[in-house]
Amino acid sequence: MTVIGVDIGGTGIKGAPVDVRRGALIAERVRLLTPESKKPDDMLGVIAEIVGRFESPTCLGVTFPGVVMGGVIRTAANLDKSWIGVDLAALVRDRMGLHVTAINDADAAAVAEGAHGAAKRVRGVVIMLTFGTGVGSGLLLDGKLVPNTELGHLEMNGKDAEKIVAEVVREKKKLSWKKWSERTNEYLALIEELFSPDLIVIGGGIDRSNDKWLPLLKARAPIKVATLGNNAGIVGAAMVAQHTLPRPTASGRRVDSG
Repeated sequence: MTVIGVDIGGTGIKGAPVDVRRGALIAERVRLLTPESKKPDDMLGVIAEIVGRFESPTCLGVTFPGVVMGGVIRTAANLDKSWIGVDLAALVRDRMGLHVTAINDADAAAVAEGAHGAAKRVRGVVIMLTFGTGVGSGLLLDGKLVPNTELGHLEMNGKDAEKIVAEVVREKKKLSWKKWSERTNEYLALIEELFSPDLIVIGGGIDRSNDKWLPLLKARAPIKVATLGNNAGIVGAAMVAQHTLPRPTASGRRVDSG
């Protein structure tokens, strides 16, 4: 069985086949740029190209940087607004003829980190934050996902928090790590005031520089770097797809496992 995860971002789309039992990629991931239009038709072509790089896929999990309910996109803060109302799972399924699931990108990362990474066997409230084009969030309660929290859009100093602390903002404004961490510590204090988490896990595109920012971040809860790094979304998407794959019965019929 070849289970593929594809992680859609505002700047790049990446995917790979995943060993869901180990939470590891089993081939080198493919990353292509997000089309400039950021519209469904153009992005679907990129997803198809990525999946086409791998042989005989069985099922596919796709992430999206926005609220996803029943496979349907409800918000698209960093992509084209024409995504809103689109059934992403059905769109990809019709194009590729595969079993497809769609999930919020940070939720997928949280699922992966809860099963295989920094939040494995952690009880209580875990908040996963991904810093990249925007700020995504995934909330786990005793290891179970509470979907679509979208904490990057909490109001902070009169703006969406992600407009202040996202990795893209840091890069564009050429903020030092000290200045970025001051902003981010204010954001973490807001998160803790609302949720009192037992653990905060940080990942996303910023993960590759964790030696520079991790010592500067402060919170009541322990802060850990995502163990799966920037592959967490791919792994989590594949896990959800495999978990919901209809399974054969003794009669040969397939039933939904979700």
